Amino acid sequence: MADTNRPRRSMLYMPGSNARAIEKGRSLGADAIIFDIEDAVAVDAKALARDQIAAAIAAGGYGGKELLVRVNGLGSAWFDADIAAIAKSGADGILLPKVESPETVRETVRRLESAGAPAAMSIWCMMETPLGILRSAEVAAAPRLAGMIMGTNDLALELRCRQTPDGMPFLTSFGLCILAARAHGLAIIDAVYNDLSDDAGFAASCRRGRMLGFDGKSLIHPKTIDAANEIYGPSKEEIAWARKISDAFDLARAEGKGVITVDGKMVEELHVREAQRLIAMSARMPRQ
Repeated sequence: MADTNRPRRSMLYMPGSNARAIEKGRSLGADAIIFDIEDAVAVDAKALARDQIAAAIAAGGYGGKELLVRVNGLGSAWFDADIAAIAKSGADGILLPKVESPETVRETVRRLESAGAPAAMSIWCMMETPLGILRSAEVAAAPRLAGMIMGTNDLALELRCRQTPDGMPFLTSFGLCILAARAHGLAIIDAVYNDLSDDAGFAASCRRGRMLGFDGKSLIHPKTIDAANEIYGPSKEEIAWARKISDAFDLARAEGKGVITVDGKMVEELHVREAQRLIAMSARMPRQ
């Protein structure tokens, strides 16, 4: 299961072949960095990207950021070398592209264990094909899984749908994956927004994602970090309310009450659990 108290408002993709970007990542305000050896890296640069990523993670300096590495797919010419390099790098997790079955996760677990990866190294899955979406509940039940990330660029190609700013063509896919992730206690991250010139559209996409239940947004440029953090992060008002109902419920429980009213609103234990999660997440959010 995922660490659900960990903030994942913004997860920034970073090409592993770009040494300057890797260095800059240390000072960025993203909650997570996804170092990429797959789509963002040319074939002749994959070995360089792999080595640079492993060296950068081992060197540290990324603070409390969650560090994931998107490796090349199981069965590709680079998978074994990717796993061998990342297993002992100190990365928090491996992100697998185009996952379509739980067996892909199980085989990756076997390879990681053989390579000496620590038990705490998690696996994340890109959900970006029709078959993967349809099997999302099976995938979500796989071992060592921490989360899923939507990949709508590849998914749009296979669905033959248009990518609209409102994300309507993907609502079914989003819903299936959100249900699967929540059923198994996993994190679930929304897809990238491709138009970097459309700030309003990006913000609207984040608001829609949070409304649907995503934990955060995957990003392709540092300029979008602040907006994602603001929209997906609990506001000061939300945290104040969370603390208020948590404190009130603790007092009520001591008096033997299971349901209370705070400012005219009914509060039950389920509301308090979510409030406590938001408080814990807020405490772990980087202070810029």
